[in-house]
Amino acid sequence: MKIALIQSDLYWEDASKNRKSFESKINQIDSDVNLVVLPEMFSTGFTMNAPEVAEIMQGETVLWLQSLAKQKNFAITGSLIIVENEKYYNRMLFVFPSGEIQYYDKRHLFSLAGEDKFYTSGKEKVIVEYLDWKICLQVCYDLRFPVFARNVENYDLLLYVANWPKVRTNAWDTLLKARAIENLSYVVGVNRVGLDANNYEHVGHSQVVDFLGNFILEPQETEAVFIVELDKSGMLETRKKLDFLSDRDFFEIKI
Repeated sequence: MKIALIQSDLYWEDASKNRKSFESKINQIDSDVNLVVLPEMFSTGFTMNAPEVAEIMQGETVLWLQSLAKQKNFAITGSLIIVENEKYYNRMLFVFPSGEIQYYDKRHLFSLAGEDKFYTSGKEKVIVEYLDWKICLQVCYDLRFPVFARNVENYDLLLYVANWPKVRTNAWDTLLKARAIENLSYVVGVNRVGLDANNYEHVGHSQVVDFLGNFILEPQETEAVFIVELDKSGMLETRKKLDFLSDRDFFEIKI
């Protein structure tokens, strides 16, 4: 699978400008890419001002994602603020080339920033099946909770989108590698760059780690599009030789 990681600065609470910015970057991507990954809250930045900027599932940004996916014939994913039944969600959408949508609502809300006071936590772990790949969707703070991400579904790719600040970059780098090693899975992490309205600096460090913890794409700090190609067969062969997942603990998550 060929994946494009888009590491970008974000316009604060301005969905229109962010859509234009990302579309310009997407238009530079080769047509043979299978999946495009955008950061967390890519249309607004990591804001707690949900009532002012939230969109509905039939809103402009979702329609824009569907249009791009159909036009370019690739899947596209990233999170944005969605309102449903008077509740706000940090929702990661996975839009297929057909325009079909599956989504994951962020489970672990970042209480340090008050995210839990404004948003509703997701209740389900979501595994998307695309091009014979099983992809586990996760958002930012989820990275700190390995039990929730544990590979009990034999997924092939663990995908994190984030607004992870510079001050905790070491944790981001370390935990992405840990999730790859412990789950014998590819891990893709896509973060933003730039200064947000709360004066938090982000240096990206978007990266791709293989199932043994080796970098396929080392952490990057520039605003750019990075393209990688993943080999599922090599991962499956390694799992046969190093069958660590068979010895994993069994557990039940209570939500």
